[in-house]
Amino acid sequence: MSVQLYLNDVHRSFDGFKAINGLSLAIDKGELRAVIGPNGAGKTTMMDIITGKTRPDTGEVFWNGTVDLTKVDEAGSARLGIGRKFQKPTVIESLTVEENIAISLKDDRSVFGTLLNRQSAEQAGRVTELLDLVRLTADRRRSAADLSHGQKQWLEIGMLLAQEPELLLVDEPAAGMTDDETMRTAELLRSLAGSHTVVVVEHDMEFVRALDCKVTVLHQGAVLAEGSLDHVSANPQVVEVYLGR
Repeated sequence: MSVQLYLNDVHRSFDGFKAINGLSLAIDKGELRAVIGPNGAGKTTMMDIITGKTRPDTGEVFWNGTVDLTKVDEAGSARLGIGRKFQKPTVIESLTVEENIAISLKDDRSVFGTLLNRQSAEQAGRVTELLDLVRLTADRRRSAADLSHGQKQWLEIGMLLAQEPELLLVDEPAAGMTDDETMRTAELLRSLAGSHTVVVVEHDMEFVRALDCKVTVLHQGAVLAEGSLDHVSANPQVVEVYLGR
């Protein structure tokens, strides 16, 4: 497998606080990876650096081996195929489920045309495909405002997928979900791996276990441990700084 995302000895301080402190990380193309760690471990800053929202003070960040992400802004990283889903869903509640997906389609600049149902057959087919994928086909004509919290998260994942990203950065998708929604979300993210690279930042250990993937533990802005969940859970340092709390 080829390495798609590579961070090497990355540092970033804010007012003397070392948010990222020698972070090195490699994610393979098509991989599903969970990133865990206590509050203040650097998880959000790491995602900010990958997406060009924050520039590192020093260190290397490479995309597909050639693109230096430290010189790319947020819009540029999106064009490269790096998609980010924040913790709080940002669906447009005044639109239906399928309209939310339709206006998110890549290279569709005609928002008004989309809303007036002037979709091409290809666009309509893609919307249906994405609704099937995120399991919202039966809800396609419902107002997004009427969805449960979990369904809004799935809709937003569908909206992100409509942009055809190569990499999905997903921030705490299981927060606030029912147990059933949590397991369905893990299933959905597992199904995306392979055709996409998926990095999930999460606190819910049951959810991380359901993802069944390699886990990276961050602490004080660097990698503390890496491996299966069982492997990192048995690490005394991980237990001390994170799991034992």
